[in-house]
Amino acid sequence: MLHAWHDVSPGNDLPRDFQAVIEIPLGSNVKYELDKASGLLRVDRIIHSAVYYPANYGFIPQTYAEDDDPLDVLVLCQEAVQPLALIQARAIGLMTMMDSGASDDKVIAVATNDPEFNTYVEARDLPPHRLLVLKRFFSDYKQLEGKQVQVDDIRPAYAAITVIEKALARYQKERAKLRAGDARSTVTLSEPMSLKDSGK
Repeated sequence: MLHAWHDVSPGNDLPRDFQAVIEIPLGSNVKYELDKASGLLRVDRIIHSAVYYPANYGFIPQTYAEDDDPLDVLVLCQEAVQPLALIQARAIGLMTMMDSGASDDKVIAVATNDPEFNTYVEARDLPPHRLLVLKRFFSDYKQLEGKQVQVDDIRPAYAAITVIEKALARYQKERAKLRAGDARSTVTLSEPMSLKDSGK
């Protein structure tokens, strides 16, 4: 079966332009997350706060970020995009947050096939309110879980490009190990449960 992280191409115009896999549609308050073992999506949680994702959220395939996950991307678009859909995007900025003491980079991008957004080349060109909404969402969305998130100022496109390049290179270096680890997890998950294990 096709694996959304390992088997989908990130595109031919890297690093600024790429193909993203969407996990969470614009407007959702359900946190879907890639299940690394199967390549499918799982429901991680329902957001505790009264907020919703301000952009389509996903990852760039065949990347491996510093948080040991595929590199996160926020894709600005007029419409909500279905989970596991592929979308062409262009990096216009980078948002870095400290989440429970760990650094977490998120590429800010625009959908290149969306006429309302595809002329933007830098995050600073967006309406200031939209940038505030992006930052505020990530500052607030875990508050009712008792977790603190600190969001840095949004940086220019070149910062995102540097992070993308590093994540692509890190994935290539670790690819065999990542795929082997996911294959082992899949075998474990697919083993039938005995009656003893099920508690019956």
